[in-house]
Amino acid sequence: MEIYRQAIAEAVKQLIPVDEITLEVPPDPKLGDLALPCFPFAAILRKNPAAIAADLKDKIGGLDFVDRIDVVGAYLNFFLDRETVIRDTIEAIRSKGGAYGSSGRGRGKKALIEHTSINPNASPHVGRARNALIGDSIVRLMRFEGYDVCVHYFVNDIGKQIAMLVLGAEGRDDVTFGDLLDIYVDVNNRIKDDPRLEAEVFELLHRLERGDKDALERFRRVVDICIEGQTRIFSELGIYYDVFKHESDYVASGATDEILQRLEATGRLERDVEGRFVLNLDGYNLPSRAPYVVLTRADGTSLYPLRDIAYTIDKVKTESEVNIVVLGEDQKLYHQQVSAALDILGYKAPVSVHYSFVLLPDGKMSTRQGTVVLLEDFMREAVAKATEEMAKRHGEADPDTAKAVAYGAVKYAILKVANERNVTFDWSSALSFEGDTGPYLQYCHARINSIMRRAGGELPSSADFSRLTEDIEYELVKELAGFPTAVSKAVDEFSPHVVANSIYRVAKAFSTFYNQCPVLNAEDPEVRDARLLLSTAVKQVLANGMALLGIDPVESM
Repeated sequence: MEIYRQAIAEAVKQLIPVDEITLEVPPDPKLGDLALPCFPFAAILRKNPAAIAADLKDKIGGLDFVDRIDVVGAYLNFFLDRETVIRDTIEAIRSKGGAYGSSGRGRGKKALIEHTSINPNASPHVGRARNALIGDSIVRLMRFEGYDVCVHYFVNDIGKQIAMLVLGAEGRDDVTFGDLLDIYVDVNNRIKDDPRLEAEVFELLHRLERGDKDALERFRRVVDICIEGQTRIFSELGIYYDVFKHESDYVASGATDEILQRLEATGRLERDVEGRFVLNLDGYNLPSRAPYVVLTRADGTSLYPLRDIAYTIDKVKTESEVNIVVLGEDQKLYHQQVSAALDILGYKAPVSVHYSFVLLPDGKMSTRQGTVVLLEDFMREAVAKATEEMAKRHGEADPDTAKAVAYGAVKYAILKVANERNVTFDWSSALSFEGDTGPYLQYCHARINSIMRRAGGELPSSADFSRLTEDIEYELVKELAGFPTAVSKAVDEFSPHVVANSIYRVAKAFSTFYNQCPVLNAEDPEVRDARLLLSTAVKQVLANGMALLGIDPVESM
């Protein structure tokens, strides 16, 4: 519908001197396809909004895709020509195919997206998966729009948690990725009973920051095991990274020392009562509890914020038109502090995309206490449950299809929820083949595939779309026409749920259409051809939308 919105907006701008025109979708289709509220024009024209609407109706012209215009109070309601909208939409989908929905606005531009960046100390748990899933969907959206996207993973290879793993793995040559969580939890518990172990942990950090090669090798060995294991799990979900940046590199290169010197020159770098270097952020409208960000320990070793500032400056210097970082909502204040530090140094911080938590029936998860549901185990259980569900329906389950359904169910259940809202994951609803779920979308796609097979696999080269006269056919086409707008909004707001919601509405409208309007059994061959092409357009939009969410369509279910 975007092309019609734009054309109407341009026509209104010819009559009223305004920069922006907002068109709404009426709550009831009987009120029209698009509505123009005239309240914003009252102050400019010094007239009653209802009178403005009446005047505009008589003056707007040149819109051959408009069937009629009604005035309803202060609203100008546009009824579009159904045949034009149906023909334009289906033909656009057929001609653009996998590119339908993309505006191409990112061509010739760069985007840098950092996501996941979890501590390399254990296998990721389900709660961390939301970062990766949102980040990956944003990557897909940006690439769909034509951006040259570089995906970053910031490796925290120098913190206390990693030093604990190094200590726990000492003397062992057989450490595997699967061992790391147990080692981490064990060392954490031992430190509670023996504080001397914590001193050994900090001694390892001292050696690393002093450039001790043996310490660096020991840290890298453990970190490499973890990163290899973590990225293997994410790659199984179709999530990949282009660049891995290690915190230790910014210490070894002297970048962190240089930043401290630059901050000292601003007069904002101070020593607190514990002897740590802290940055005074007075004047940056931060909560009273957070006027300072701590950059070093008292012994001078760097803390994560200092290393993160160095890394972020590195990212800013790439001069990417889009530069974002995906962070949990608990990192909002921290990101504000880092943004303030960057501003002090003369840099613009990346845009932050914050998300809320994934909750299971038993609540939140903690790596430190070992009370986690590992993502790898969770996905394995998803496949088992999907296999069981499909076997109930069909007597058997193809392993590849069951895996696609399982992964799609988990991804959709998480991505359909707005970033700022918590996700409460429930197996029964996520794996349902009915309602707002991933399997429902995949089933709709597979159903259309079945129609195509029964049609002989050959589609008509053209059709008379004036034969699509049912209200549900037009409502379905309007959902298809709204997909590019949903993509644009999702890109603007870095919100994958907008796409998820859009293709669910498409699938829901198609189900109603399928139940009300025979396709292969249509009495009139011309109606049959038009409905076949409409169905294939639906299949294409579903495939495009699922691809943006990282969900694999299935050919049969």
